[in-house]
Amino acid sequence: MAIGLSEEHEALRESVSGWAERNIPSELLRAGSDGRPPFWSGLAEQGLLGLHLPEEAGGSGYGLLETAVAVEALAERMAPGPYVPTVLASAVIHASKRHELLEPLADGTLTGAVALTGALTGTRADDGSLVVSGTVEPVLGGSLADVLVLPVSTSEGEEWIALDASVATVTAIKSLDLTRPVAKVELSDVTVPAERVLDGVEGPDVLNLAAIILGAEAAGLASWCVTSSAEYAKVRVQFGRPIGQFQGIKHKLSRMLVALEQARATVWDATRAAERGAGPERATEEPTEARGSATVSAAKELEFAAAVAGVMAPDAAVLCAKDAIQTFGGIGYTFEHDVHLYYRRALTLRALLGSSAEWAGTVTSLSLQGVSRDMQIELPEDAEELRESIRSEIAEIARLEGKEQKRALAERGFVMPHLPKPWGRGAKPLEQVLIAQELKAAKVKLPALIIGAWVVPSIAVYGTEEQQQRFLPKTLSGEMMWCQLFSEPGAGSDLASLQMKAEKVEGGWRLNGQKIWTSVAHFAEWGICIARTSNEGTKHQGITYFLVNMKDPGVTVRPLTEMTGENLFNEVFLDDVFVPDDLVVGEVGEGWKVARNTLSNERVSMGSGSAGAAGVSDLLGLVGRLGRELSPVEAQKVAEVVCESHSIAALGLRVTLKQLAGAEPGADASVRKLLSTSHAQHVAETAVELLGAQAVVAADMKLGDAGFWNRSVLATRAMTIYGGTTEVQLNIIGERMLGLPRDPEPGK
Repeated sequence: MAIGLSEEHEALRESVSGWAERNIPSELLRAGSDGRPPFWSGLAEQGLLGLHLPEEAGGSGYGLLETAVAVEALAERMAPGPYVPTVLASAVIHASKRHELLEPLADGTLTGAVALTGALTGTRADDGSLVVSGTVEPVLGGSLADVLVLPVSTSEGEEWIALDASVATVTAIKSLDLTRPVAKVELSDVTVPAERVLDGVEGPDVLNLAAIILGAEAAGLASWCVTSSAEYAKVRVQFGRPIGQFQGIKHKLSRMLVALEQARATVWDATRAAERGAGPERATEEPTEARGSATVSAAKELEFAAAVAGVMAPDAAVLCAKDAIQTFGGIGYTFEHDVHLYYRRALTLRALLGSSAEWAGTVTSLSLQGVSRDMQIELPEDAEELRESIRSEIAEIARLEGKEQKRALAERGFVMPHLPKPWGRGAKPLEQVLIAQELKAAKVKLPALIIGAWVVPSIAVYGTEEQQQRFLPKTLSGEMMWCQLFSEPGAGSDLASLQMKAEKVEGGWRLNGQKIWTSVAHFAEWGICIARTSNEGTKHQGITYFLVNMKDPGVTVRPLTEMTGENLFNEVFLDDVFVPDDLVVGEVGEGWKVARNTLSNERVSMGSGSAGAAGVSDLLGLVGRLGRELSPVEAQKVAEVVCESHSIAALGLRVTLKQLAGAEPGADASVRKLLSTSHAQHVAETAVELLGAQAVVAADMKLGDAGFWNRSVLATRAMTIYGGTTEVQLNIIGERMLGLPRDPEPGK
């Protein structure tokens, strides 16, 4: 999935990619970086230089998101020349409302460049002009620019100017990026007229725009690296099989895809923050929302979102380029292969934007001030009538209490609204979102189904009417607790290798075997169980799905003590347990199909993270209680988990928006799931590091911060194991998202 999500953005991406493939031949990448490339006029004709500019300034009247889509697509083709520097320059000038320079930049008559480091010095004259001297370097695309956007330090603070390059001394610097130049710009008592001083533009504005535009380019570089490496791994044969079949390569490429999708999601959200009014238009510093004691402005939200993108996107480009070289092997290290060009540009972008540690400092500082991004969904206007109807129903339910309220929620289909009636509401994604919002607004909590949330969809789809009537009402209201008897000592993530036997007897089946890692089995009334009823066919065949009464004779539950000293998991022994025929769900021998429904069924996602685990807000609370300043290393570690949390939330919103549009969420959903499992671990580990010597206290939530976080750091180790280990998830991403060859069957 690219930065843009809508059909229009996908069409724009395809159009730009197709144009680039036709007009940017590979030999251009090695033709040097002097002068405008031969396709320059074509960029202007396609309107790609002014997507983000208003029509009255010669642009197309779109926004930064459309520009980010185009930048990403052109970066995949490694477009040489001044395209990105010019787009960045016009975006900065647009922030000042100085439109006279924008039209020639939009139509390709002029090119631009922006200095992101250093500052000139300037003295204000009586007529408002500035007399400027000094040197700034490096300036991306400076030697190709007609207009230079430069920072100037004055007695009134930092100001920005748009200067004709002809009045400056511009010296090309030998560039690491072989396809795009950098330069040194020198001025000696140059008078800059008042109309060329960009009023209203401040340093953070420029950095925010740079993080978005250069971040989009970084995402494009990473995208090419992921795609090209995956295609190569499918055909490069070593030791008798494609290298993409080796888990080491498969996991490397999957991690690359994860980094790419995080980069895309964070750049996408930064464009959303900019287009709320604190971006190029810089419309307001008015508070947009109060969060606790902190009042967050649109500008602060943009600064936060841009800083996260400034951490994630360039680092993703560097990581993916490095790992692409490793995947290509010896050929990837040669000058003739293109991959080193992508690595060079990725390193250049990281250097120009500044180290990720610098951006991380901004992320941590803003987070501790209470700044974050609420992932609000902008719903269509015609949703209001449906919202009012839902609100009215929920208001009636809110007046009830206890079991009556839970039963009413179940009867009205609010517990799992995506299910068909009568168990749900047959709700489309839009209605699901509205229901979640209105339940939250009314402070009505859904019943805690726990494992029941997985049971209900399977019985609703595959169960008989009798099974549905017997089990679903009480499960949906939270009055019936379930456990899941799937995993076995020899079949953890590889569920289809289960050994539990089910023997046919008169009126039903006799189950014999052992299950393990069974959550809440010591409390559950019923269990869903898969057992082998036949050894014929593949290992996925001959499995049947049963409903087991956990109080029946022959069922023995033995709690397992976890490393925390607590008991959530259990091992369960079934010795000649009789299950009648009417408690078989689905067809005999086709239980794997039912089990897959249990494991994969998900409603529209509205949140992030792992239920019950400490999150970023808890970590920031700890920082506030430490009573000391964080070291730079500590600040960077805090920022890493904040950025990860933000990327998970952005990915979740992207999944929801895709579902609202009627499309499959694609890689976002798989990547978000993988990240969410390890995120709580990263939060807890960071907290323990901050505690230092205090972290010798026992893991006990009653013993203050140290006890709480030590308990968390132990408990969260399970999160990357249960529900499919990280390694299995990486295999799934590699095979299903990147099309890498599956592992060979044993013995083949």
